[in-house]
Amino acid sequence: MLESGTAPSDTMVAEFLTDCPPGSDLAASCKLGMFTPGGALVAIADMAFGYPETDDAYIGLLLIDENCRGMGLGRTFLDHLIATARARNAARLLIAALDENSRGRAFWEREGFRLLQSIAGFKAGLKTHIVHRMWRPL
Repeated sequence: MLESGTAPSDTMVAEFLTDCPPGSDLAASCKLGMFTPGGALVAIADMAFGYPETDDAYIGLLLIDENCRGMGLGRTFLDHLIATARARNAARLLIAALDENSRGRAFWEREGFRLLQSIAGFKAGLKTHIVHRMWRPL
């Protein structure tokens, strides 16, 4: 809801599973889930390769269930994503954080991501955002 202003729909789920940034290969992308020992899905992540530069990895989404936040799952998931990006010889890791998601931006900054550029006017669903593209070396 933060990005689009609407509740997730079947279409949004399908887009998560079938979308990737321009110039990257969907087959090479990672669509990952984190589960409890009982099998409940508590986090999802999406990472593409070759965007925006050929030796980049780009985290399009890292989403933790709101009831599980503050438990270190984001850091654990990010560690896995970093290891995956390094194994694929990515030189840097990029994300885009919404301006209104100050808690998310603080997480990325704590994890060593730095501002690359801010982009105003990004439209998603019912909302328009300022997006902060951030990066860290690998």
